[in-house]
Amino acid sequence: MSLSLYDLTVPNYLQTLGAVSGFLKKGAAFCEEQGTDPNDIVKTCLVGDMLPFSFQIASVAHHSLGAVEGAQSGTFYPPKDPGTYTYADLQKLVDDTIAGFGKVTPDALNACQGKDLVFHLGKHQLPFTAENFLLSFSFPNFYFHATTAYDILRVKGVKIGKGDFLGKMRMKM
Repeated sequence: MSLSLYDLTVPNYLQTLGAVSGFLKKGAAFCEEQGTDPNDIVKTCLVGDMLPFSFQIASVAHHSLGAVEGAQSGTFYPPKDPGTYTYADLQKLVDDTIAGFGKVTPDALNACQGKDLVFHLGKHQLPFTAENFLLSFSFPNFYFHATTAYDILRVKGVKIGKGDFLGKMRMKM
């Protein structure tokens, strides 16, 4: 059995994006129950030298659909400052990212295998192949930012657990 680049990436992105969407909904419901403004979470950092919740969620989108688009174009840049997202904007961003994967076809992504990709980081250019970029750079960043967003919601008191982070797993029996 061989696995394609699409098989190795897209289902995993979609599983975790679905989980992020789910825990964002639980965060919004928690805030409503507590009578607090979910927008207070947007600027929350785990510690002072980490970027806020809004950056974590924007980076989840950037290191999933944005990374696939980068693999297809051959160019990737760090995420831009997310600016002044509201909590609802972040929920929409995740939902739009999930919807965007509907346009990614297996043939188009698999055709990127072996293709050069350059990650532009300031004045530096880091060369990758598309599959090396997605699997060794994009995935670790994607999961880091999803985990950090999850952790921020936990610190704020949102009742979420490991199952919420894992999302709906696609198992074949």
